Amino acid sequence: MNSDNNMNDKLRIDSLTVGYNGKPLISGIDIAVKRGEIVTLIGPNGSGKSTILKSITRHLATIAGTVYIDGKDMKLMTGKELSVQMSVVLTERVRPDLTTCRDLVSAGRYPYTGGLGLLSAHDREVVEKSLERVNALEIADKYVTEISDGQRQRVLLARAICQEPEIIVLDEPTSFLDIKHKIELLEILSNMAKKEKIAVVMSLHEIDLAERISDKIVCVKGDRISAYGPPEEIFSDRNIADLYGLENGYFNALLGCIELYRQTGGEQYFVIGGNGTGIPFYRALRKKGIPFTAGILQGNDLDVSVARPLAQKLICTEPFCSVTGELMEEAKKAVDDSVAVIDCGCPAGEYNKANAELIEYARSSGKKIYGSIGEIPEVDI
Repeated sequence: MNSDNNMNDKLRIDSLTVGYNGKPLISGIDIAVKRGEIVTLIGPNGSGKSTILKSITRHLATIAGTVYIDGKDMKLMTGKELSVQMSVVLTERVRPDLTTCRDLVSAGRYPYTGGLGLLSAHDREVVEKSLERVNALEIADKYVTEISDGQRQRVLLARAICQEPEIIVLDEPTSFLDIKHKIELLEILSNMAKKEKIAVVMSLHEIDLAERISDKIVCVKGDRISAYGPPEEIFSDRNIADLYGLENGYFNALLGCIELYRQTGGEQYFVIGGNGTGIPFYRALRKKGIPFTAGILQGNDLDVSVARPLAQKLICTEPFCSVTGELMEEAKKAVDDSVAVIDCGCPAGEYNKANAELIEYARSSGKKIYGSIGEIPEVDI
């Protein structure tokens, strides 16, 4: 690594090998995290994301390589020095008996207290602010054994915040959280990184959220890091398919979501969409087990990114090009071969006015035309 860049790294991992009982699991790990950056590990279950995180937090002995904080070898730091620099939220269940949520969060202040571990007025103020920050004040006096897994996750984050770290490491922090609290938690982490210049390293299963919040992505697969870089370089259809070994699904890089592959066999429908109007129909037909042809779409239409993996056949033009007579005949034949036509309600404009003609052709041919998902009959799959 460039030495000038090294000086700007809050956390640097050089040629790290991690594993268990001296047996390597992943080797050659090189990651750099600057102040204010969020770096996220993604990959299949069991790929070693947690092992990497535990190794850089000293919960697990490393086999080779070095972890640096501000250029200092972490192995040379005392436990207290490390706890002032780094806070950790792991996935292990924490169920201490007769401990309130406030008590658990207060443990984050112990690196700053004296030998007796007594909290000062300032420490108590930090505890309350940390609870407030994760919306946990209402459960502060409940025992940890009385709260849900999702609430426990928020309390553990509050403990980490209470520690006032410069680095925070989290292993699947959104586990057990509903969508509202997932978003809240990631917003908290984003604010900590951007406003307080805290370096954040975490693992996530939700790759759509990882793409949106992270400055860099680390892809963990097999015995190596398969890819490392900014989200715009990592989140391609092929990279994600290779990383997770997708065989029955497709990662839509444009929308940042997974689509299931197309249904095959049986009578087909013809779906006339555009401007995103076809997407809910494509997904509904796939769920109902009904194969379909999608058209006539502009090549740059939003519908295309979803229709391509789901449709048996896709009829589309080049972007911003009118429909040719040949393509119109192809579409009419597909209508003839279909059991019914679905009009998704896309307004007809200069480039898709042929679709209005296609709907009229289907009507004059006696085809059943559906205009809503609810009208589409169920079929035996």
